[in-house]
Amino acid sequence: MRDLLRDLPVFAQQLPDFDPQDVPGDPFALFRQWLTAAIDAGAVEPHAVHLATVDADGRPDLRVVILRDVDATGWQVATSARSAKGRQLAGDPYAALNFHWREQARQVRVRGVAEPADAATNREDFLSRSPGSRIAGLAGRQSDVLTDRAELDREFAHQRERVAADPELTNPDHVRYTVVPESVEFWQGDPERRHTRLRYRRTGEGWTRELLWP
Repeated sequence: MRDLLRDLPVFAQQLPDFDPQDVPGDPFALFRQWLTAAIDAGAVEPHAVHLATVDADGRPDLRVVILRDVDATGWQVATSARSAKGRQLAGDPYAALNFHWREQARQVRVRGVAEPADAATNREDFLSRSPGSRIAGLAGRQSDVLTDRAELDREFAHQRERVAADPELTNPDHVRYTVVPESVEFWQGDPERRHTRLRYRRTGEGWTRELLWP
């Protein structure tokens, strides 16, 4: 396995330029530039992001979710309050996000506090989702042990009927979180491993920009 992994190419594609001196004053504007560039470059599911939390024992947990929005407050993701990640965020709101656009050898790392939205925003966010996503959300019991696959099929069929009968049906456990950043790092890979790492660190009401060793 070690030889197999060692022979795999790394940074073999042509990579974009990144001048850390020519950047906006806040990380949100630069993120929008990088996300747009990832979309234009044909990145697969560029809005997919790793969300890291910690459980009650302080052990890290990680999964991939979909970015719902980003604004001057932070990065927004959503889940059920009853899911593992929802319970973990209720116990410890500190979280981390990591975007990875391998086509460009780029990463964006966000660290901060996940703040839940109000009930009206959660409802609006749930109704904006696709019918399939709403059906899955209403089925609930995320991360619980499933003993019979047929039970899942029955539950999805039941929720599908409910959504068809009431298109405004929502899940009160649905929560949209905004990860309010304390730091945001932009990482640009380099074939010679001279990676460029630019970190925005919140200082008062503004941001301090600093380069990091690769």
